[in-house]
Amino acid sequence: MHQRLLLFLFCLLLLPVFSPATSADDKPVPYPWVQWRGPHRDSSVTHTTLPESLAEDRLEQIWRVELSPSYSGPIVSKDRVFVTETVDQKTEVVRALDRKTGKELWKQSWSGSMSVPFFAKSNGDWIRATPALDGDRLFVAGIRDVLVCLDTNSGEELWRIDFVKETKSNLPAFGFASSPLVVGDAIYVQAGGGFCKVDQQTGKIVWRILADGGGMSGSAFSSPFYTTLNGVPQIIVQTRTTLAGVDPDQGTVYWKQEIPAFRGMNILTPSVVGDSIFTSSYGGGSVLFTSEKNEAGWSLKQKWKHKTQAYMSSPNVIDGHLYLHLRNQRFTCLNLETGEVRWTTTPFGKYWSTVTDGEKILALDQKGDLLLIRANPEKFELIERRKVADDSWAHIAVSGNELLIRDLNHLTLYRWK
Repeated sequence: MHQRLLLFLFCLLLLPVFSPATSADDKPVPYPWVQWRGPHRDSSVTHTTLPESLAEDRLEQIWRVELSPSYSGPIVSKDRVFVTETVDQKTEVVRALDRKTGKELWKQSWSGSMSVPFFAKSNGDWIRATPALDGDRLFVAGIRDVLVCLDTNSGEELWRIDFVKETKSNLPAFGFASSPLVVGDAIYVQAGGGFCKVDQQTGKIVWRILADGGGMSGSAFSSPFYTTLNGVPQIIVQTRTTLAGVDPDQGTVYWKQEIPAFRGMNILTPSVVGDSIFTSSYGGGSVLFTSEKNEAGWSLKQKWKHKTQAYMSSPNVIDGHLYLHLRNQRFTCLNLETGEVRWTTTPFGKYWSTVTDGEKILALDQKGDLLLIRANPEKFELIERRKVADDSWAHIAVSGNELLIRDLNHLTLYRWK
């Protein structure tokens, strides 16, 4: 009996540690959205339940700010929102906004513009990668293969890397498109025609691997993902041609797997489930690999492959199923274990960014439609649709009960009840 009482008291002491933080007025403190695809880098939120309705009286617009074009998703801290833009096709700008009002707190800028190839021209010549936030430092990738570190309180530039100069590589034809990843005291980026580890404090390149010279063939699109496979921490990197597992400390390549794609369009962020890795490419189909490690080293085995082709949108993994927007603009559900297609919709827009709470999916269509979807492997279950923008390529952000949407010329904050 005495031991049970002690255990009960001990559990009571632990409760505040696991409970959501609260502000002075007892309102929950919103969780931040600090990087590409959110807290876990997989477009999932575990701290909130997505809205039940998109109606204007349930999902209310709080503020809207007019901006110049960008494809970077917004970054959200407790009290600030960070957003990028390319002004007059020649200057890259980062703004810090007050989260409550949208009022500008500071602005930083630098010269940065380029012209992308003709077949990507419809997607614009503006900044693309989503920044990453780590405490009082914001890491912003500029289109001309530069990485800039800013102080989040003042906007002061702390350091900058020009990868073209530092690595003697070519300017990437499509610009810096891969979003930075922060792990510990390092930043990992696909830049300089390779995969680089950068010291967060000094801005020095620690190592560079998987190099292919940059330019048209080396302009990697996919964003790196930190995970553990077979008990070994590693970073999953997808270049224009190869999927690889990399030691985050030394830069050792544990394993590599060729991923075929039309013109090297390996764009989405791979998904890791257990010791398996899912990826899909334009022209290469969808495939699930299982990883193994033994005394002989690492090996990757193909568990299944399907002809469905993703393009730019990364999937959601929910209860053993993959929910994926495809190159043919349809939305599909695949059984993760077998690769079986459960259902496929009629076409939507060219791109989706999505967030899931494990039961519902909130998707922003490139045409500007916000979709609320039930995660149902039996059928496509659209709960509601609402027009919120005209052209939307940036990834949405969810923090607490607030939704931020960056369309081509605006940033809008919505709040649901």
